[in-house]
Amino acid sequence: MTEALKAKLKTLPAEPGVYFHRDANRKIIYIGKAAVLKNRVMSYFQNKHRDPKTLALVADIADTEWIVARSEVEALFLESEFIKRYKPKYNIDLKDDKHRWLYVKISADEFPVVSYVRHPLDDKAHYYGPFTSTDALKRAMRMLRKVFPYVTHEHWPARGCLQYHLGLCPGPEEGAVTAAEYRKTIRRLEMYLKGESTKLLSALEKDMERSSARRQYETAAHVRDQLNDLRSFSRHMVFGEQEMFDLSRDQGLTGLAQALELPGPPRRIEAYDVSHLGGTDNVASLVVFSDGMPDREQYRRFKLRLAGNNDVGHIKEVISRRFSPKNLEEWPAPDLLVIDGGQPQLAAALGVLAELGFTLPAIGLAKRLEEIIRPRPDGTFESILLPSSSHILQLLQRIRDEAHRSAITYQTLLRGKRATSSLLDTIPGVGPATRKILIHRFGSVRGVRQATLDELAAAIGPAKAQIVAEHLGQSQIETRPPSL
Repeated sequence: MTEALKAKLKTLPAEPGVYFHRDANRKIIYIGKAAVLKNRVMSYFQNKHRDPKTLALVADIADTEWIVARSEVEALFLESEFIKRYKPKYNIDLKDDKHRWLYVKISADEFPVVSYVRHPLDDKAHYYGPFTSTDALKRAMRMLRKVFPYVTHEHWPARGCLQYHLGLCPGPEEGAVTAAEYRKTIRRLEMYLKGESTKLLSALEKDMERSSARRQYETAAHVRDQLNDLRSFSRHMVFGEQEMFDLSRDQGLTGLAQALELPGPPRRIEAYDVSHLGGTDNVASLVVFSDGMPDREQYRRFKLRLAGNNDVGHIKEVISRRFSPKNLEEWPAPDLLVIDGGQPQLAAALGVLAELGFTLPAIGLAKRLEEIIRPRPDGTFESILLPSSSHILQLLQRIRDEAHRSAITYQTLLRGKRATSSLLDTIPGVGPATRKILIHRFGSVRGVRQATLDELAAAIGPAKAQIVAEHLGQSQIETRPPSL
């Protein structure tokens, strides 16, 4: 192991994710998943291997990279996506012929049936995989089935099965669920299988808000439970235990270059998204993908100055600020811009670039139909619709989803800070230093509210404690009841 690799491995996080081993020619030779990246990746270099194939793999490793996932479940499906995309040498060679990789099959029936197969067929069914760990896949699918109940019966029983009574199967009873409702459930399951968890969570949040606004509270509560279950995956175990990819093998990047008539695969792609809550806490995110992979050290976030709900105006602002003289000196120039939105947002970005004297390839990605919007030489725009199986569309969706996640995260952070500061800022005699002590000691405004007068006094002194308690309506709560 080189000193450079040894130093890099010291930065491995203790989080779930996917790792990539590559050889001296920079080719990806093995892709794996991990519950704890630090432990799993370091295990390759412990000199405990006896299997000849594993020893050969370790001998070929010249560099290792990784990406962090939200959960082990997400890492499982990301691993499958990347293996299918890059077909690494050792993932193929280390496969046991007696135990071939597993695929998830979703049939094309009116009520699609979900099953596992070893060999995908040339039929109308949808196949997801390959998955290298059969046990991990089945554990993950059992978890997903609690969120998105699906059918496993090739021939439906006349009466409700055990899985139906456990809430894991829609059931054969007439009127239990319509074909349209069930297919919607399956589409959302497939989004997760394709690694589109960010897009899925956003769709569910909108469904919940829409149902609540229509006073369909039972439906809203059901969607809320689905969201909570998906977010809780980070607490479940399903496993037993800045990449420079080979661009010639990346069908997404090479296809994108051909479709947009670029001089070569776009090595640095910048994507922009805007987020706000009713026109407040307006933010924008800039995420960077280097050679097809997220380059998180290059991400940037903008607290927007323009108020109100104005996506076009906000895109103009963030592009103006990104391409300011100062940032041009510090940030590398992109090979392609991806704007989250349709023609109005893309036109706004291109207009700003023209005013600043820049000519850069740029496209928009409209959510409604997943249309790729690109400018024509005559100043008009054209729409490109690609099948969901397209490597180009999948790459762009992954980039767009990452930009959306970054923007939402920052917007939520600002909203939380504003809510905290707005309450404590109104208390006379409580300055920034005192607020910092309170939040550090009690964690949040809610924690401050729940603290006793004695606990407040111990943190900031009796006089200020009395002021804070009175302002937050705590003057009658002097001590907690004694433990019995």
